[in-house]
Amino acid sequence: MTSDRRQKDGATLPHRSVLLDSAVDYLISDPDGKYVDATFGRGGHSRLILDRLAEKGHLLGIDKDPEAIGVAEQFAIKDARFSWFHGSFAELDLALARREWRDVNGVLMDLGVSSPQLDDASRGFSFMRDGPLDMRMNPQQSPSAAEWLAQAEEQDIANVIWRYGEERFSRRIARLVVERRQEEAIETTRQLAELVSEAVPKKEKHKHPATRTFQAIRIFINRELEDLEAGLHAAVEHLAPGGRLVVISFHSLEDRLVKRFMRDLARGPQLPKGIPVTADQEASAFRLIGKASKAGADEVGENVRARSAVMRVLERIEANTNSQGGA
Repeated sequence: MTSDRRQKDGATLPHRSVLLDSAVDYLISDPDGKYVDATFGRGGHSRLILDRLAEKGHLLGIDKDPEAIGVAEQFAIKDARFSWFHGSFAELDLALARREWRDVNGVLMDLGVSSPQLDDASRGFSFMRDGPLDMRMNPQQSPSAAEWLAQAEEQDIANVIWRYGEERFSRRIARLVVERRQEEAIETTRQLAELVSEAVPKKEKHKHPATRTFQAIRIFINRELEDLEAGLHAAVEHLAPGGRLVVISFHSLEDRLVKRFMRDLARGPQLPKGIPVTADQEASAFRLIGKASKAGADEVGENVRARSAVMRVLERIEANTNSQGGA
């Protein structure tokens, strides 16, 4: 996720990726290695990774968003060490197979929606800007948020808002969606934001009542948690010894999944409780690197979105005997 455009002396400054320097510091162990920026976005992390790589190093950028791939194409034209793949990081196996890569030295995942996506009203991610209710990271896929809300059952809408947004008034919101869509189609972000504000009886201080609902629908439409789980498994399967998986999360559902995944791998195989241990347990092929990291006060001061960022790092310490493919 990248930061807001910031104004200084009347000039627009470029987007800066959250936890940029520390993420790349953790990621790169060998300047001649192969790396994956699994959430290319507008190339914030990729620019710095390429700056740190030697002539023999290579970086693969992955993104669902066709607009992001347009930027990635320009990177590839300017730098032969860079290549791109249009798709989800859940398709990491396919992306690496096309490059004929077996193992990589590091994978970076910067989760969630990017600032360019939030800032563009036509993408429909933000309740702060009126636009079509789309929310698709890849607009070439279906359905959009508006299309789903137009036909989904009331219980399904409530379940999505509760599961992915942890919104306690999910049933009220779903009920009003179904009632309102019989009068007129819910096709804009403003319509949905106003509907949620009407449905939620208690407002949280300093938080728009539509925040959780928009998050939930976006996560559902883009299959974000399902893709994250698949992407994490694929990433560790392809890490070379000493290779690292660096993940930056922006909400508790993501971070909870990442934390448990990394923790369980670092612990290694566990015997069921109550079974006596008669031999040494198999050691883990992975270890956690440091503790969870968060943005500092200066970064949060410049970019309010950085306040919820959590970065976790996992390293492979033994060879992967399961990976297949060419060198």
